[in-house]
Amino acid sequence: MNTELHYCEVDDLHSQTAELTRVRQHIHKYPEIAYEEFQTAQLVADKLRAWGYEVTEGVGGTGVVGSLTAGQGRSIGIRADMDALPIVEQTGLPYASVHHGKMHACGHDGHTTMLLGAAEYLARTRNFSGTVHLYFQPAEETGYDSGAYRMVKDGLFERFPCDAVFGLHNHPGEAPGTFLFRSGPFMSACDKVAITISGVGGHAARPHLTIDPVVVASSIVMSIQTLVARNVNPFEPAVVTVGVLQAGIANNVISNSAYMELSVRSFSKQVRTQLKERIEALVQSQAASYGATVVIDYMLGYPVVDNSVAETDFALQVARELVGDDHVIAHFDQQMGSEDFAYMLEQRPGCFLRLGNGVDGFMAHNPAYDFNDKNLPIGAAYWARLVERYLS
Repeated sequence: MNTELHYCEVDDLHSQTAELTRVRQHIHKYPEIAYEEFQTAQLVADKLRAWGYEVTEGVGGTGVVGSLTAGQGRSIGIRADMDALPIVEQTGLPYASVHHGKMHACGHDGHTTMLLGAAEYLARTRNFSGTVHLYFQPAEETGYDSGAYRMVKDGLFERFPCDAVFGLHNHPGEAPGTFLFRSGPFMSACDKVAITISGVGGHAARPHLTIDPVVVASSIVMSIQTLVARNVNPFEPAVVTVGVLQAGIANNVISNSAYMELSVRSFSKQVRTQLKERIEALVQSQAASYGATVVIDYMLGYPVVDNSVAETDFALQVARELVGDDHVIAHFDQQMGSEDFAYMLEQRPGCFLRLGNGVDGFMAHNPAYDFNDKNLPIGAAYWARLVERYLS
């Protein structure tokens, strides 16, 4: 073990920038969606083995864990997600996706590459005392039955235990190299609700002989808008969005059925439970008032990303050391987006942070989005320094 009191700086990773960029753009060119990350996982596993990590594949499906011990001490876990999205890319970049209908539109290619950059540096310098576990996770984008959930169920923290766990996501809208933190609830829980409305179809000219599911669905849509405004405490953030509404195929036919999907987001267990109870009651009563019936499939998705105070303070201090106070926001706004890293935070104390991706680029999940490669040496240096400091 190197005992010099030198912690990683961004300059220490500059010599790797060209290689990190090549790796990131390669992953971008060959995207793989949830639980299909076979080539990406193999690339990660091969590199980790070459650098001397003990590698375990197939964790939670296509997940990869790389473990490295230097000396004795506590342990730390760091997570990066690997999956792409089912989106047709429209960037026109020379390294654009060659897999039509699949795209790294959320920056997971960059997350994976930054952690690989840190992995190489840590293996080469070994300026720490303890064990680092690198969790390369599949299927963050599924919304439920996700990669973090499966890895935890597969014994992640029993097989590769850590005293604290950390993860990050890029953040379009803030300058690259800017670190964003928040203690406590940071990103919302997100649930999906599928509603099937059954009525009585018939001729558009004889609506009195039907039970029109479109009218029922419309009534439900409008009633749902009152839930946050009139049922949830105004000091508790929440969002209910109707993202899918489907019915009918012809203007002169009243359909037998209609189908809806809702996205429900909240930051507290109380509000999450309250919204579930109110949505189910409201949908049932609205349908009954028209003589229709409904089937509700309420799917609990990701929990709240709840950052522990001590680990967030530590991660914040490391960022300040690395890039200075001017590039750190200590109390960033809560985010209505959701993250399955929440499952890991339910098992271990830790921190999920965000890293600015640029103020002029496209938002995540846009077909023109691209990860900002300026972040590669910064993110890699941050993870390396975090490990060195935590295991110092």
